[in-house]
Amino acid sequence: MIAHIRLRSLAVAALLLAAPAHAQLVNENLLAGLPPGYKVDFQQKKDRQMISEMVPVAENVNAWTEMVTVQIFFGLKVPPDDFRARIEKLWGDSCPGSQFSTVSKALENGYPALTWKQTCPLNKTTGKPEITWMKAIGGNDSLYVVQKAFKFTPSDAQVATWTDYLRSVAVCDTRRPDRACPKGM
Repeated sequence: MIAHIRLRSLAVAALLLAAPAHAQLVNENLLAGLPPGYKVDFQQKKDRQMISEMVPVAENVNAWTEMVTVQIFFGLKVPPDDFRARIEKLWGDSCPGSQFSTVSKALENGYPALTWKQTCPLNKTTGKPEITWMKAIGGNDSLYVVQKAFKFTPSDAQVATWTDYLRSVAVCDTRRPDRACPKGM
């Protein structure tokens, strides 16, 4: 089991770094590329979780205006709706006036996927608004979450770009022909 987790972590890390993968994808994988103009500025893997934080090349995770975060919760088999409910409660408790709206809910490549927008009108820590689009995919092996956050109100063009990015995020599984991973990865 540990070897499978390591392989999946490496596969995701390889995709995030936009470097060619040296090994084929194995088992269930999150497909989330490094956005153009972004760099991976923080990565950490603990026992049951991996996180990667990407920011524009001129920013860092301690001083960012935009961020993409990828999280894998290894072995967690929680429906995306349940994960969202937990996040809504946490955000609602920490940011009065928070708002949430569903963007899409569907089966994607056979997996339940939920994308939503959440808005904090004034983050107490930064003194700025925080607007985040989140996508959660309930895999057979793990829960996968990708989010795009802004510390400002994004333009319509930015919203379109990033919702397209989230639509491109997917999960695949080399063990299941009906959920096959792309060849050559």
